[in-house]
Amino acid sequence: MTRAPAPAESAALGALARAGFPAALFAAVALRLHNAFHYPPDWGFDASFNWSYIARLGRDWSLPDPEEGWSTADPPLFYYAAAALLRLCRALGDPNAALWLVPLAGTLAGLAIAWLAHRLVRVLHPEDRARARVAACLVLFLPAQIHVSAMVNEEIWTSLLASLALFGLATEAPARRRLSRALAVGAAAGLALLAKLTGALALAALLASYALEGLRQRALRRSLWLASAAALAGLATGGWFFARNALRFGYLQPHALAVHSRMLGMPPGERGLLDYLYLPLSTFLDPQLLDPGLLRSVWGSTFATLWFDGHRYFLPLGGAGVRILGTLTLLLALLPSAAFAAGCWQAWRRAFAPRTPPPRDLPLLLLVPLGLVGYAAFAWRNPSFAVLKGSSLLALTLPFSYYASGALTSWGRRSREAAALLLLASLALAVCVLLGTSFGVFFTRDALPGLPWQEVRVP
Repeated sequence: MTRAPAPAESAALGALARAGFPAALFAAVALRLHNAFHYPPDWGFDASFNWSYIARLGRDWSLPDPEEGWSTADPPLFYYAAAALLRLCRALGDPNAALWLVPLAGTLAGLAIAWLAHRLVRVLHPEDRARARVAACLVLFLPAQIHVSAMVNEEIWTSLLASLALFGLATEAPARRRLSRALAVGAAAGLALLAKLTGALALAALLASYALEGLRQRALRRSLWLASAAALAGLATGGWFFARNALRFGYLQPHALAVHSRMLGMPPGERGLLDYLYLPLSTFLDPQLLDPGLLRSVWGSTFATLWFDGHRYFLPLGGAGVRILGTLTLLLALLPSAAFAAGCWQAWRRAFAPRTPPPRDLPLLLLVPLGLVGYAAFAWRNPSFAVLKGSSLLALTLPFSYYASGALTSWGRRSREAAALLLLASLALAVCVLLGTSFGVFFTRDALPGLPWQEVRVP
């Protein structure tokens, strides 16, 4: 039996955690603002191609054909928004200002997700302020989120819009579902879909949540009506782009276009079932995706890019310092990752226990398996190391922060020793993240970004 902390000990640890939150918030915001102004605007994932698309829309608002450029097959919401900023800067006489305004907007989007994580816990668990602070910090110090907040791409916007949809449904009691809320969350999920195809998973989670609530409450007709309204709003805001593709080009989402032929030459070139079933030691010893031991591991590569710079877009290609930092970061990241798994498992057992009402967090819970299965299927269909990015799972940011924060705070309340250990490990992880994601501060990167894959031979 675990010993509960004495009142004085508990108060001291609680005061330390409360005092640390403003410092953590300041450090996280300062880090992101630094990256927004110092990270090269053409260094992010596909950033140079994205700028070409943005410049194209800056001259002509019409949608290009999918094969016109590398990024022109992507849903257009982010590119239209960035092009609007570019046109505004041009009208004000300083078009180059868009080079930092677009990353700054992404930075604000990332901070908004952290606020949603904090607010979600405050709404669903108003008595647990500590958990709300932990949820916010889990977002603020998630390396993949920090990376894409500074990059010129659609990932952070997809994550924000999906989070808005989940937040909107989870903060409304199932017994009080309204048509207006169904339309709003459906539209938010539709906008996520218009930013990236993974937004479809958020819409699917909303619809499944409505349907399961109807079955549990024996109000299936009402739930189907609300689900239909959400689906209609989502398809109206985001589905039209894919309908256009189907009518004009014969497919909903293009695959293996000629303009993307370079991807076909990237290792490993194929995937097997075993690639999904092991986590190699290289994940921790040399966390870069072209390491022979890591190259074929789907979840090892994903973990190395979710919690570290496995693609080397922020850090140098080699060096003992980078490897040591990667090892420390990823070992410490096992703690919030385990907390997420434990929190999901407990939530799953509560949600589907007999004779229990549908929980308010059901849409968050449903998105987790949908997101993981969708990501695994995408990796199977596109067998190159470049598609394995933790940022592709950022639509799960809100579920991750919610469930991991629940488990971590529960573990910390078991004893004084547990609370102190968790606080120390969290502080160490935050320091490692700051060291590894502060572009150009602690590590100098003077070469082109990314990994040199052309000479790699697949074992």
